[in-house]
Amino acid sequence: MAATAASSALGLLPRMRGMSAAGPAASRPTMRERLVSTAIDVTVNRGWSKLTMSALADKVGVSRQTVYNELGTKRQLAEAMVMEELGVFLGHVDGAFVDNPDDLVAAIEEAARRALEMARTSPLLHAVLSTSQGAESDLLPLLTTHSAPVLGVAGDMIRAHVADYDVDLPEERVQSLIDLVVRLVISHVMQPAESPEATAADIAWIASRVLRG
Repeated sequence: MAATAASSALGLLPRMRGMSAAGPAASRPTMRERLVSTAIDVTVNRGWSKLTMSALADKVGVSRQTVYNELGTKRQLAEAMVMEELGVFLGHVDGAFVDNPDDLVAAIEEAARRALEMARTSPLLHAVLSTSQGAESDLLPLLTTHSAPVLGVAGDMIRAHVADYDVDLPEERVQSLIDLVVRLVISHVMQPAESPEATAADIAWIASRVLRG
């Protein structure tokens, strides 16, 4: 499943570059995007268990075969939905680095804060984490036991930004820092402990200590 989800995410990074404060660049959604968007809407409002490929086809106005051709199995649909939501999160994280071009620690803190604040208001994430829907679905493992694709895509985006900063650390230590930050943010997304601001400050403090070497 990890390979499939990673393949689904390959288009996220180029597409995010078309985002701005006003939102994604205007374009006509593809059939796949329409299907994934509709699937997210159904899951948020009715639950994952109520979403079938036939129901999705009827709601979008296409044949069931079209749904399978575009998305594959329902499990692959779950991957596509999570990656779509990840793209929204990373669009905001991307902006945190753009807004702090000269201070990596400040960028990390702002990126973490934005991600954690978004997690509080994401309808899909709430559906994934709810005991009635997430625990028995294909969605929750994509953020827990099978989170490698999410970690990989998020790490790649942050790594691309970190390369623009003057960091006096070996490459392997930089990679360790990125992995640590991403895992900490996802952990607090799944189980918040404090406010987004307080948690982001803690993550930034840890990052600053690592960056000191």
